[in-house]
Amino acid sequence: MVSIEPLEINGHMFTAVTVRLPKTTLLTVSNENGYIMCGALDVGLLNSKLADRKIIAGRAVGVKTIEELLKAPLESVTHEAEKLGVVKGTIGEDALMMMI
Repeated sequence: MVSIEPLEINGHMFTAVTVRLPKTTLLTVSNENGYIMCGALDVGLLNSKLADRKIIAGRAVGVKTIEELLKAPLESVTHEAEKLGVVKGTIGEDALMMMI
């Protein structure tokens, strides 16, 4: 099952996507500038092979719902996210506010 929902955070709109797969669930919250995602995100790949795309993203591990993703500290972030002040340990919701 795929769920796509609008999500308002502090007056700003984001898109929350949940993809239920066998034995795992993919989670992401995004806007036009960047996104946070569950542990399936390969930050290393984004920072190396896809660096030219300048992707702003962060990864949280051990989350099972969108609500958990928003409250979790990010385990890793892209170099482009770091330029905005998003660092390892930033709470997901706070990282999204920095991506506005």
